[in-house]
Amino acid sequence: MPASSRPALIVTADDFGLAHEVNEAVEAAHRSGILTAASLMVGAAGAGEAVAIARRLPSLRVGLHLVLLEDRPVLAPSAVPDLVDAQGLFRRDLVRTGAGMFLRPSVRRQLAAEIAAQFEAFRATGLPLDHVNAHKHYHLHPTVAALVLAIGPRYGMRALRVPLEPAAVIRAIDGGGGGGTAAVMAPWSRLLGYRARRRGLIVPERVFGLAWTGAMTGERIRALVPRAGPQVTEIYTHPATSGGFPGAAPGYRYAEELAGLTAPETRLLAAGAGLRLCGFADLA
Repeated sequence: MPASSRPALIVTADDFGLAHEVNEAVEAAHRSGILTAASLMVGAAGAGEAVAIARRLPSLRVGLHLVLLEDRPVLAPSAVPDLVDAQGLFRRDLVRTGAGMFLRPSVRRQLAAEIAAQFEAFRATGLPLDHVNAHKHYHLHPTVAALVLAIGPRYGMRALRVPLEPAAVIRAIDGGGGGGTAAVMAPWSRLLGYRARRRGLIVPERVFGLAWTGAMTGERIRALVPRAGPQVTEIYTHPATSGGFPGAAPGYRYAEELAGLTAPETRLLAAGAGLRLCGFADLA
């Protein structure tokens, strides 16, 4: 079967650039595992190192991981005062911040400027833009979504993650229901998917990573791989060589995710599954 006609599986690492431990794991998981793509946090402390890694791994597809929560903006805090707290970090009171984005024109202008600045920072790396998504899926917020859809195409955005995770697949693997988060997000994901496809963007049919965020172990990856077709499927992960770095999420099983991506049995399963392991750009 020609490669272009095989079901596509995209295996992504989020938070590329967050820390050295994450960058090191992304490189290892691409060189020795099934990782095909990574989502870059352009304003994070390790972004420069991440870009250098990406430049020496031309087969690694790199996209923009928009950050509007829990980190520093790319713009000076004085340029986005309604988005940041007293320490210059994005606000954590998401309900109040989200309401301001929706209701206040001044907040929307700051938000648009920050989103554009992150796209500009990605363009400045010289890397081809494979895809776009957002930290904690904040691009599902209707105001953020509208701005990403308006701004992104000016910077070559051709693919967008829409986090729709089939609960039936999760139940079939571990007996769980996929969690309440996926159910709450589903209506917003469907709306974003509709809007993105209308604009001609590539959107994965199914995305896995919500129910098992921070715990995408080898067993789970290997259970998902045979279920990847026939639609375009994305599995997103959070590998790192170890935890404990600045910005690490409590309870995330970083090293286990890296081990799962690079395990010989994972690579053999993916190789024999008749899948096209690729990035979004390979589908254009």
